[in-house]
Amino acid sequence: MKVAAIQLNPQDNKEENILSALQYVREAANNGAEFIVLPEYVDFMGEESKKVMLGETIPGPTSNAFASVAKEYNIYLLCGSILEKADDKRVYNSSMLINGNGEIIATYRKLHLYDAIFEGRYTIKESDTIKPGKDVVTADTDFGTVGMTICYDIRFPELFRSLALRGSKVIFVPAAFPLYTGAHHWEILLRARAIENQCYIVAAGQFGIAPPDHVEFGNSMIIDPWGTVLARAPEKEAIIIENLDLGYIDQVRGKIPCFNHRRPSVYSKLITNESLQRHVEG
Repeated sequence: MKVAAIQLNPQDNKEENILSALQYVREAANNGAEFIVLPEYVDFMGEESKKVMLGETIPGPTSNAFASVAKEYNIYLLCGSILEKADDKRVYNSSMLINGNGEIIATYRKLHLYDAIFEGRYTIKESDTIKPGKDVVTADTDFGTVGMTICYDIRFPELFRSLALRGSKVIFVPAAFPLYTGAHHWEILLRARAIENQCYIVAAGQFGIAPPDHVEFGNSMIIDPWGTVLARAPEKEAIIIENLDLGYIDQVRGKIPCFNHRRPSVYSKLITNESLQRHVEG
């Protein structure tokens, strides 16, 4: 499985962003990539208030453009994420997986929304404009089962374990990870998700500055089941490509059979929503 992660710097011009992304997809496909991953918010990075206005349906103009190039090159294309119309007040942050026939075979709507307050630095509340999804999503491909996540999801190991238990051997993480937290947490979290689930992680991130005051960390990565970073994007828009040896997953799981050692019956007794909430509240 030859996979490419594309690192981009989307701005607040939707049409230009899509054209740029398609250009990079073609370049990656011409370099032999069979499975290509784009970043989160590949269609727009700008004022939060504009997101609802720019939301569109899936299928729609943006998905059709991506489907056309996927079919042209007979590739799998994970479209990072785009703004999908939800209602009059919010949109979904949605990731689509398109196959080589130009068919949307899976759509994942971001489950965990990034609401964070860093006094003296910045405040962001994704939930003001984004409506959360409700489903854990995997997709069956010619290379096996893959799992879909978006950005902030990497802080929730329950989701990644759920994807692994559903058979995912590769999990995708399109992202627009802020520089401040990215410098401290991005690589650690990605490698942890790969190690604990003994799977490949392919993370395509945004890089650089975008309006009004976004500064994204970049450092797109492809990580193997042992936690080794196989490829890392440079400090610019770029494509990283790596051949994934899916048989290596079985080797790693055979050496340390974590999935066979799980104790789900014990976990369910120890952690319920009610008991966990009591613990959090002190």
